[in-house]
Amino acid sequence: MHKARKEIAELMDEVDVVIEVLDARLPRSSENPLVDKLRRGKPVIKLLNKQDLADPGRTRQWLDYLNSQEGVTAIAMDTAQKKLVQKIPTLCKETVPARVRAGRPVRAMIMGIPNVGKSTLINALLGRRIAKVGNEPAVTRGQKRYSVYNGMALSDTPGILWPKIEDEDSAYRLAASGAIKDTAIEYESVATYAAGFLLAEYPGLLMERYRLKALPEGAEALLNEVGRKRGCLKPGGVVDLYKAADILLTELRAGKLGPVTFETVAEWEQKRIEAEQAAAEAAAEEKTESES
Repeated sequence: MHKARKEIAELMDEVDVVIEVLDARLPRSSENPLVDKLRRGKPVIKLLNKQDLADPGRTRQWLDYLNSQEGVTAIAMDTAQKKLVQKIPTLCKETVPARVRAGRPVRAMIMGIPNVGKSTLINALLGRRIAKVGNEPAVTRGQKRYSVYNGMALSDTPGILWPKIEDEDSAYRLAASGAIKDTAIEYESVATYAAGFLLAEYPGLLMERYRLKALPEGAEALLNEVGRKRGCLKPGGVVDLYKAADILLTELRAGKLGPVTFETVAEWEQKRIEAEQAAAEAAAEEKTESES
């Protein structure tokens, strides 16, 4: 990760626009804070990828929020939709019109955390399979450059995570979506978090997918019910919670439960306000201590 950040910083002077690929199901948690530091004021196009897996209403809210930020253009897409993919070169050119007028190719760097679909996007833009694609983190391992003949030059980067994920919800959401390797956080803990979230936010999807007559009371009870429904039983009729966790997470990641978005704009605005208040209180306390 350190090597990747260093390479990106060195190449940024040669970049006109940054394309940051986000997961539409968790736009803020998949938004690497290092990107804003590394791009040094360069315009950024934020692509909310995998929109087919995300809650459409929440996606619209996130697009409104992101497009209100200076220097940011945000669109939702999935790489199977060729018409949406074809809009990306036009968007890039609109951010740096002077370079287009000079007849020079627009140089774009594609960035994002692991497993958000960067390589799939490059293949879709180029119209052929060049970048290696996988459904697990850390497939792209080094800086790569590609040419696009319609006035663009692309650079791919390895997926980079920041050194420490401060927000606990973000860590669990990244793990639940598959952006963090399953060995990074205890698998059953991730499934328990996901189960609690789904019970609170998308109970109807759970009822339909697992043919539940009533909602279980709590995350562990849900995993037990999923295990029973799918025959994940140990001797004595005890539910194998690991297998139940695997079923829930696999089906959640594949979109088999239906469109799900893990976070809202309102939630993150509240987190921002609370963080600012905590910082102000800490600064005031420090000032008082220094004066006494």
